[in-house]
Amino acid sequence: MFKIDEYLTLLRSEKLKRAVRIQGEIIHLSRNFLKQKGFTEILPVIISPITDPLTDYRIRGEIKCYGFKYHITKSMIFHKQISLVSIPRIFSFSPNVRIESASRQKSGKHLVEFVQLDIEIKEAEREEIMQVGEELLVYILKNIKATCRKDLEFFKRDLKIPERPFTKISYQEAVRRYGADYETELSQKTLEPIWILDFPIGDREFYDREYPEQPGILMDMDLIYPEGYGEALSGGEREYQYEKIKKRIKQKEIGFKAYEIYLQFAERGLFPSAGFGIGIERLTRYICGLSRIEETRMFAKLPGILGL
Repeated sequence: MFKIDEYLTLLRSEKLKRAVRIQGEIIHLSRNFLKQKGFTEILPVIISPITDPLTDYRIRGEIKCYGFKYHITKSMIFHKQISLVSIPRIFSFSPNVRIESASRQKSGKHLVEFVQLDIEIKEAEREEIMQVGEELLVYILKNIKATCRKDLEFFKRDLKIPERPFTKISYQEAVRRYGADYETELSQKTLEPIWILDFPIGDREFYDREYPEQPGILMDMDLIYPEGYGEALSGGEREYQYEKIKKRIKQKEIGFKAYEIYLQFAERGLFPSAGFGIGIERLTRYICGLSRIEETRMFAKLPGILGL
């Protein structure tokens, strides 16, 4: 059932107005920063024959158009890789649709529809893209603190500007210290953003690059917000060699047909690259100190609930 009274209450709230205003500044600052760093903005892809598998290969948003099957974008990972044929440093504000389990509606951090700032650099290594992520976050926080003072006062939010470089911890060490729910535990216990590095191959997708000298370990990373706000961004180096991509797809038991077009590009030559995606709504939630992610945007869609 559509709950119009709840929608109107949220739309009229001062909290939403101020969060959306801060969100607009986040987007503006991100563009400024990336353009200063030599990035070119590309328009987002909404539908495509290929999109991010994201572990659960069964749940897909699909439409038929002119007799062809298109997937609604889960992320622009493949398009980012392919775009480097033309432009070496790209970014896009990409709307993503991920049909999550209805049980996640209570998490406070999951939306069916959200916007991700996607970034990719041709021939970059993980350390370079991590540096971009750190610099971007610090730049946004410093400028929001300076220009959105009254809004932050409304939220009773005293933003801390983290010192670079951020602390790093391996996936193995995070699990050893904090257990299976390491992300939640680590986020709640840390006072600064922290990197988690080197995830096992079974936990990630076939496009994440495997260490040549460490089979089964990927050259990827997640950045975790402090104060219990969870994952900030996720990314790493990409697999780009045709035979290795085919091997990884086979290991995931997906079937080559689903990624036939992507494999054609890989066969003709993709470039080494590294990149990440950072959720705009999650960043807004962290900056504003909000408990619920639906308070960060108009027309938010929670898993399992009819949204506008």
